[in-house]
Amino acid sequence: MSDKRRIAIGFHAGGALPLKLAQEKLDELHKAVTSGENGWHELDTDDGTVLLNLGQVIYLRVEKDEQRIGF
Repeated sequence: MSDKRRIAIGFHAGGALPLKLAQEKLDELHKAVTSGENGWHELDTDDGTVLLNLGQVIYLRVEKDEQRIGF
């Protein structure tokens, strides 16, 4: 079982950025978003590095860790 979590980061201007993150990276992002910071946050993902403007983030959705079979 992978320790990666599926998330979506929603922005003030609209749209969402879907990502897959390791739990430790998700914990860091959660801490940064809830701290009230408005600066930039660098996030390392499987696909590369994402630079987020925390002042533009309006939500962080974390999908449940469920097994899915089929489609």
